[in-house]
Amino acid sequence: MGSGYFFNILSGFGNSTVRVRACKITSFAMSEIVDSTGISPFTDADGAALERRLRRGMFVALFLAVACSLLFAPWRVTTGLLLGGILSFFNHHWLRTSLAAVFGDAAQAGSRPRLSAARYVLRYFIIGLIVAAAYTLDLISIGATIAGLCSFAAAIMIEAMTQLYFAIRYREET
Repeated sequence: MGSGYFFNILSGFGNSTVRVRACKITSFAMSEIVDSTGISPFTDADGAALERRLRRGMFVALFLAVACSLLFAPWRVTTGLLLGGILSFFNHHWLRTSLAAVFGDAAQAGSRPRLSAARYVLRYFIIGLIVAAAYTLDLISIGATIAGLCSFAAAIMIEAMTQLYFAIRYREET
């Protein structure tokens, strides 16, 4: 009867059974995708361009927030947004460089990367210490500082909306 598999399925209408032929998958379509063959569709230039767009998005989001707060909010809100934005830039840079160093060394050595949790905790500890010192000196608003720290999230949303726009605008007709 061929090389397929058959299953007996009990019908809900009486005592009869129905024989259904199951499909045997011989190859996966996923193996034909570019990523799974070991060739990346993205180059280092694409990664560098993404980094530039994210930094630009962070700067634009922070600039707009600070400009609006200068006009409509107390000075502690403005300094909180500014401090949070600067710390967000610092945090992003530190994370990017430490991950590049860890994974770059592991890729060259051909071994597993060794991640140190202390570096990540230290980064957040330093950021928390700076925010606590500024708050203790009554220089910032905590809510505004947290909003400034979210400038990376705003940059991600700007990049996502930009990519969505270009995907819709320049989609291929199939």
